[in-house]
Amino acid sequence: MPAVALLLILTITLIDVQVPSSLHLGDLLIMVPAIASWHASSRVTALVTIMAVWALMAICLVRNSVNPPQVAALIATSVAVTIARYLAEHRQRKLVQLRAVAETAQRAILPPLPRRLGPLRLASVYLAAEEEAHIGGDFYAAVRTPTGTRLIIGDVRGKGLPAVGGAAHIISTFRDAARRLATLPELAAYLDSSVRSDAPEAVAPEQAEEVFATAVILEIPDAEPLVRSVTCGHPPLLRLRTNGVVPLEADQPSPPLGLGTMAQTTYHLDTFSLRAQDTLLLYTDGAIEARNADGAFYPLAKRLARQNHRHPVALLNHVHGDLLNHVGGRLGDDAALIAIERQTSGGTPHEWPSPRSVESVIAGEVEVHGVQATGVHT
Repeated sequence: MPAVALLLILTITLIDVQVPSSLHLGDLLIMVPAIASWHASSRVTALVTIMAVWALMAICLVRNSVNPPQVAALIATSVAVTIARYLAEHRQRKLVQLRAVAETAQRAILPPLPRRLGPLRLASVYLAAEEEAHIGGDFYAAVRTPTGTRLIIGDVRGKGLPAVGGAAHIISTFRDAARRLATLPELAAYLDSSVRSDAPEAVAPEQAEEVFATAVILEIPDAEPLVRSVTCGHPPLLRLRTNGVVPLEADQPSPPLGLGTMAQTTYHLDTFSLRAQDTLLLYTDGAIEARNADGAFYPLAKRLARQNHRHPVALLNHVHGDLLNHVGGRLGDDAALIAIERQTSGGTPHEWPSPRSVESVIAGEVEVHGVQATGVHT
C-alpha cells in the first residue's frame, strides 16, 4: 500500500506540471494520506504525507502559483490521518496486551484438563462469547482420587468479573474438597455451603446475595463400569455409544449451588452405566441455548447422533465447528464442554490428533490449526 501511495504522488505530480494551468490535479494529493493509512504504520503514513506535501509544493513552484487553501487542506488532512493511524495502533497494542492477560488468567483459573486420568482420556473446550474475553462464568475441573476421578462442570450466574470470581472460587474449593470428602452428596453440600458463605467475597457487595451456580458433579471409579453424579440445576450428561446418544437424566435434581438451604436440599446420588469405549459429554447451557438466525436452539443430542466421532478431541472439534455454523460464527453466551472416553484398564494411549484452534471463536470462523487462550485441550 505505501508503494501505491508513492506511485500516486509521482503520477499526480508529473501530470499536473504538464497540463494547462486551468487544471489543478494537485487537489488529488489529499487522498494519498488516507490510502497510505489503510495498511501502513503511523510512521510510514507520516512519511508518505510529508512526501505528498513536498509534491504539492513542487507543483506550486513549477507553476509559479501558490494556493494557500490547497496547501493548508493537505497539511490538515495529513496530520489528522497520521494521528488517527497512531491512535488505532495504540488501541491494537492495548488489545493484544489484554488478550495476553486473558490467556494468563484463563490458564491460572481454568487450566487445561489432563489428556488422560486413569482409564479415562479427556478433552475440553471453552468457547468465549465476548471478543476480548477468554473466560467467564463457565467452569470445569477434574481431580484424581485413590479410587477414581471426580469432575465438575457448571455455570455461575451472571457475566463479567463477578462471574469469573465465583467460578474461580468454586474451582479452588472443588479441588480441595474432592479428595477429602467421601461421597458426592457430601461434596455437593460442602460446595453449596462454600458458595453461600465464601463466594460473595469474590464479587461486589451488592451482588453477594445473587451468587449461585448450576453444576453437575460426578465421579468415575477406575474399577467399576459406571458413573455417579449429583445434578444441581444443570443440563444432563450425554452418553455416546455405538447405538446412539442417551441423556443421563437425574432422578432428583437439586437446586443450583448457593441455593441449597432455601429448599432444605438433600443431594441425590444418581448412578449410570459407563462401559469401556463409552463417551460422556459434559456441557454448559451456553451450548444448548445457542440460537440460529431463526431463533432455534442448537440440538446438541440430535447432532451428536448423526456423527461417528468418539475420540474426545475429534468429538469436541465436531461440536465446536457445528455449533459455530449453527449460530453464524458468534455465540451469545459462553459455553464449556468436556468429552470423556472410558478405555479398558489396560489400554495404551493412542496418537492424539491435533486440537482445533479457538482463535476462530473470536474471529467467527473455524480453523484447523493454531492455539489461543481458549480451545480444545487434550
